[in-house]
Amino acid sequence: MAQSNCTQVTQFSLTGFTEDPVTQLNLFLLFLLPYLVTIVGNLGIIILIRASPHLHSPMYYFLSNLAFVDLCSSTVITPKLLVDLMSEKKRIAYAGCVTQVFLFDFLGVSESFLLASMAYDRYVAICHPLLYPLVMSPKCCFQMVTGSYLMGLTNGVGQTISMSTLSFCSSSAIDLFFCDISALISLSTSDTTLSHIILTTAASLFGVSSSLVVLLSYVAIIATILSINSAEGKSKAFSTCTSHLTTVSIFYGASFFMYLFPSSHSSRGADKWAVVLYAVVTPMLNPLIYSLRNKEVKEALRRLLKIK
Repeated sequence: MAQSNCTQVTQFSLTGFTEDPVTQLNLFLLFLLPYLVTIVGNLGIIILIRASPHLHSPMYYFLSNLAFVDLCSSTVITPKLLVDLMSEKKRIAYAGCVTQVFLFDFLGVSESFLLASMAYDRYVAICHPLLYPLVMSPKCCFQMVTGSYLMGLTNGVGQTISMSTLSFCSSSAIDLFFCDISALISLSTSDTTLSHIILTTAASLFGVSSSLVVLLSYVAIIATILSINSAEGKSKAFSTCTSHLTTVSIFYGASFFMYLFPSSHSSRGADKWAVVLYAVVTPMLNPLIYSLRNKEVKEALRRLLKIK
């Protein structure tokens, strides 16, 4: 009966980090720089890979898609965050909140499966180099990337359906700087059983399966590298996957920490910074990792700029 008198909210308020104007200005500058680096870095990676024939290989095909997803995921969160830091009232319409939930969960799972695809690519390259051209054919790579986006789309639709079943009557204040499904479930005044089931199922199916592919791939890679007799051969083999391993460690470390305690992460200030690491910092670091640590990327950039 209580729900029958419920007036569904049309907008949410985002508490963000602080109400102090000086601190908000400092945070604005703090988040603006990473966002600019994210835009320039990921666009640069995409353009460089498309313009350089030497980078037209499966690994860089996956990397260009990873850069695209990082670019989009950062744009879903950061511009709104920057606007709110300069605004007195931090509000988001219900439709905008639904859009953020869909895109954030769609892109997050897509990235996890792209990283899994990249791990499998490195596994085939190091453990079965003679079969690499056959296994990692253009058709196979396209199917893996398409599958990554389809997994992300499935998750995004599922979480959007989850949000559509929730009612928000007593409160519309989200103790976070964007709309996250876990925070919305905690805020809802309706039965959240279905939403919890969808969230748990999605985390189990998508998170565990993609991370398992990465884990098994690197177990096989490490075993193969250890079986190489020469130290130079070991170093050369390991150097081909250090950039990806670094990216994987940052992504999964941040995402696992963010969702380790999904019922409480939206209500503690320290956990907001874990979300910042996942949603703002990680998309910025990926292009830096691949540009600073990857010799082929640096060489392609020198050729493109005709630097001797």
